[in-house]
Amino acid sequence: MLTAVKNQMRVCLLSVKYNIMREMVNKVTFLTNICFMLLNNATFLVQWFILLRLREDVGGYTMREIMLLWGLTATSFGLSHILFARVFSLSELIIKGKLDSFLVQPKNVLVSVLTSSTDISAIGDFLYGVVIVCICRPGVGGFFLFLLFAVTGAVIFTSFALLLGSLSFWFVRMDMVQDQMVMNIVSFATYPDGIFNGVTRFLLYFVIPAGMTVWHPVHMLVRFEAGMLFTVLGYAGGLTALAVAVFYKGLKRYASGNLMEARL
Repeated sequence: MLTAVKNQMRVCLLSVKYNIMREMVNKVTFLTNICFMLLNNATFLVQWFILLRLREDVGGYTMREIMLLWGLTATSFGLSHILFARVFSLSELIIKGKLDSFLVQPKNVLVSVLTSSTDISAIGDFLYGVVIVCICRPGVGGFFLFLLFAVTGAVIFTSFALLLGSLSFWFVRMDMVQDQMVMNIVSFATYPDGIFNGVTRFLLYFVIPAGMTVWHPVHMLVRFEAGMLFTVLGYAGGLTALAVAVFYKGLKRYASGNLMEARL
């Protein structure tokens, strides 16, 4: 069992390495995409800086905590798109019957799908997040905790996209829903959770998991709570298990070639 896991991890890392090497053939385009993403993210933080010069906090968050929000969101989102970019277009693969090439490969079909593509601009997201968090000076322990939460956040992003994309096995046109729901995590996660209340707050923790992806982790970077840590780890693990189960359940319904598209 352990050997099989190690082999799958090795396959993942090699796939990502080759994806990046392929994109680096055109070095100008490669570096331009990364730089523009860094600049794009920086503009949003400047807006928050201007706003917080007019008042002490927003939703109970200071400028440092807003920076942690943005840093962790960007790093988690970037890491998921560097490693598993293809999962964010899984619905399209299913709709157009393009899973055939993955089914005939001599390796796990889900691993093949997840690691078949890398979003190069996401490297800009990842680097931006790391730089922002370093500026916040979380300390050595805090930085390692940040890296842990970057991984759990990436796992949640990936699992959430996998779960929604897998629903295309049943409902076909889930591509726009998948894109919108994933981007909703990013949109809401970069705002302080203190401005949300009631049902909205509940939905943003458990349905559109901005809370588990970013808010809980940021609270722990400010003041660590073991119970909150286990909640985040448990949620990430549970969501991953559910997403994988739904994918393999739906895969049994997959129709080869253009037969899926014919159902539209």
